[in-house]
Amino acid sequence: MDVQKAIFDDIKRKQTIIIHRHQRPDPDAVGSQVGLAKILQQAFPEKKIFAVGKQIPGLAWLAEMDEVEDAQFDSALILVLDTANEPRVDDQRWRRGQEVIKIDHHPDDDPFGDLSWVEEDASSTSEMIVDFANRFDLKVSKEAARVLYAGIVGDTGRFLYSDTRPHTMIVTAQLMETGIDAVAVNQMEDEMPLPVARLTAYLYDHLTISSSGAAHVILGAETIKSFNLGDAGTASLVPMAGKIDSVKTWAIFEEQDDHSYRVRLRSKGPAISGLAREHNGGGHPLASGAKAKDLDEVKLMITKLETLTAKDK
Repeated sequence: MDVQKAIFDDIKRKQTIIIHRHQRPDPDAVGSQVGLAKILQQAFPEKKIFAVGKQIPGLAWLAEMDEVEDAQFDSALILVLDTANEPRVDDQRWRRGQEVIKIDHHPDDDPFGDLSWVEEDASSTSEMIVDFANRFDLKVSKEAARVLYAGIVGDTGRFLYSDTRPHTMIVTAQLMETGIDAVAVNQMEDEMPLPVARLTAYLYDHLTISSSGAAHVILGAETIKSFNLGDAGTASLVPMAGKIDSVKTWAIFEEQDDHSYRVRLRSKGPAISGLAREHNGGGHPLASGAKAKDLDEVKLMITKLETLTAKDK
């Protein structure tokens, strides 16, 4: 089946289209979501097209979310972007929709939706949205290009990651040719609030690096609260350990209010997605997330990370 054509046919048929993304969004989640909304709004001005989810102050410079009444969902086509599994979808009203379509670039460990278009080799879901627009001759406005560019920049780590393909650069050039201020977007994505900068200093001071190159840091709930991050969160902290030349893999353990731990796993070489799946998570081979129920599970994950890193020598 030509899944892209099937998706486009559904879009043409439906009058109300509501676009979702994952919780705790990053620039690709918001960029692909809002970029697609703007593309479809321009192509089909007679339709009702919304982008929904929790408004994140730290991403307000990128886009604002729409307010949608519950009743709108009952007859809607639901598009869920950049979301690997059902529990991570932001705004659970998506389940009320008439039809659900999943569009994503993460490993498809949790297939869901009536239609699913997943491209694991794509740098980002934003890149996929540009490809979709190009295929069906949909105009990518300067406004849409700006948020899609931000999504690609965010998910490629400023084009540092291995999923940056030649095609990624072609798509990026297309977006830049619309006249967007790429430098301004780059600067916004590179900046961090002062509390996050101070927490970054804490991370470097408390980072443990094994002889194999596996690194980790455990951030207690009280420690995180003491930095008064507000809505800034810790996402911009994640790549920092990888800037150290001796670090090959790393894990950041963040204690939650129930004393479980959110785990962010990253790697410069050995795949860590298998480790993530073993601990209630998943993701890309070099960028994954997981959960640990307590410190004992945290210690087990640290041991496993060191083992798989040592085997990669």
